Order: sequence, then structure tokens, then C-alpha cells
Amino acid sequence: MNLLSLNSHVAYGYVGNAAAVFALQRLGLEVWPLHTVRLSNHPGHGGFTGGATTPAALDELVAGVIARDIPAACGGVISGYLGAAEQASAVLRAVTAVRGARDDAIYVLDPVMGDAGPGLYVDPAIAGAMRDDLLPVADVVTPNAFELGWLTGRTVADTQSALDAARTVISWGPRLVAVTSLPVDAATLGVLGVTADAAWLIRVPRLAFAVPPNGAGDLLTALIAGRLVRGDGLPGALAAATNAVNAVLLATRDAGRRELALVAAQEALAAPPDTLRAAAL
Repeated sequence: MNLLSLNSHVAYGYVGNAAAVFALQRLGLEVWPLHTVRLSNHPGHGGFTGGATTPAALDELVAGVIARDIPAACGGVISGYLGAAEQASAVLRAVTAVRGARDDAIYVLDPVMGDAGPGLYVDPAIAGAMRDDLLPVADVVTPNAFELGWLTGRTVADTQSALDAARTVISWGPRLVAVTSLPVDAATLGVLGVTADAAWLIRVPRLAFAVPPNGAGDLLTALIAGRLVRGDGLPGALAAATNAVNAVLLATRDAGRRELALVAAQEALAAPPDTLRAAAL
């Protein structure tokens, strides 16, 4: 099975497609990346070079993929960070083409727009395009707690408020909402999976970093998408993806790295430990 991934790319480090492609390949999937932005490194390093792919150029890339009949062999589409609100039309074009070729194809939206602390860090027009144009057609949405709050206009501060907000998103069309970086208590974060009639919580120990690495959310989204496309059930896919990301983060912390230790911990991507369990709520 194969996936099309529209996301950011960095030459140095592991965020966006730089994280997703390798992770999906380790799951045994083919993945075809289209880069919404191309940067030397994550801006969190304090400086970077590069910039966004123009909406017209991204649309041309999507058209080229469609012309090669790639959608017929594609089990799903992932979209993450956008460099401009107008890029949403290229994402929709890709999703429409893949769904037109395969009834079983899924669309996984990672609404990368902000986080607790910095707040919204993209142009509000980009966040609006994700909410208004992309979210209603998505099958799976993977916001962090801040993003879920922004999308729904709710305060998301704990498991119950996240569950209520996720159910609001479900009412707009998606079949699964996977909430990341959810505060549970002083020692624990949660990954919360919500459908129309079920919910699961995975408790993840908080890890201390001198500088927290970027890209864990991108990695988690890719692994959830990959496992769903492979046919894993919802709680199993969420648990396996969460365990894999946690293993990468542990390796990153133990190595004292600023960037994800993705290569060093690659075995956990394909065969994650069974440490963290999805508990039904």
C-alpha cells in the first residue's frame, strides 16, 4: 500500500516529510512526498533558509502525480504544514483524485498551526483554510490540544474537555480524531483517540529535554496513517504509533540530541514496544 504526503520538508532534522517518509518506509509502505515548504532546518534553531512552495507550483506537482495514475495505487493522503492558505486547494485536488480512484482511500489531516506556549504560529488564513476547507473532508484529524481548542473554539485543558471538543469535530465529518500532547497530570501527557461511539486514552510519561525536539507530532501522524492504511484497528494503530514515537523520544533524550533520533531508533518504528496501552473510556 502507498501514501501521498503533502507536508513541510527540512534538509537538516526530522520534521514534516523528513520524518514521515522514513517512518512510513520502515512500515513497509511506499510514500510519495510533495513539499509545501523547503527549509534548511526547523525555524526553532533560531534561523533558517528556504521558503514555501508557491501554490501554483504545488498544484502543478499534484497535477503531475495525477497524470501518472498514481492515485490508483494510493491508499491515502496525509497533509500537514501549509506554507500558504492557497495550498489547501492542491491538497483537496489530491484527495479528490485519490478518492476517485480508490473507494477505500483515507485522508489524514494534521492541522499544524500552533501549540501551547507560542499559540498560533501560522498565518490565521492558513489555520482558517485547514478548519474550513480541509477538516470537513478529512477521515482522520490529529490536532494537539491547542489546535483542537482553536479549531472548535473551546478550551481544551483535560481529558473531558478534549473528548467534548473531539466529538464536535466528529460531527463535522471526520471519523477519527487523535488528540496529542493532551495534559493529563504533572507527570503524564495523553494521546486521545475519539470516534462517534468510542474513545481511548494512552498515557505517556512526560520527558525532560534541554530543548524539546520538533517533529514528534508529524511522526505520530505518519505512523497512525500508515498503520490504518495497512489495516490495523483503531486502538491498535494508536497504541503502536504512540509507542514508536515514545521510543524515538527516549532515544533522543538519552543521546542528548536536539533533533529526533529517528535513524538510531528506527527498529521501534516497525516493531514498537508494547509498553503504552490504549484504555477505553
